[in-house]
Amino acid sequence: MLKYKGYSANLEIDAEEQVIYGTVLDLQDVIHFEGETVAEAAQAFEDSVDEYLDYCNEIGRAPEKPFSGHFTVRTSPELHRKIYIAAQEANLSLNAYIEATLSKL
Repeated sequence: MLKYKGYSANLEIDAEEQVIYGTVLDLQDVIHFEGETVAEAAQAFEDSVDEYLDYCNEIGRAPEKPFSGHFTVRTSPELHRKIYIAAQEANLSLNAYIEATLSKL
């Protein structure tokens, strides 16, 4: 996996076209890149991210970030109560309890 400025991408190989390519992960905007070698593809990834950030700056739009660290979970009131009680028993806030539980995945 490639990582650069908070963005990530996986490389794939197109054997027929003899190219290594990828797309930046977890964005609605599409950032695609390719190269003939791993080094070229990695450089193209970084160049593509830089171009994306420059473009967003030029048009006055905030660039998308892959994850903010915030998400909403909807559940039944009964499960909400059970999670809350488990958090209290563990002497943790609801958020800390859920984060600790999910970090075990």
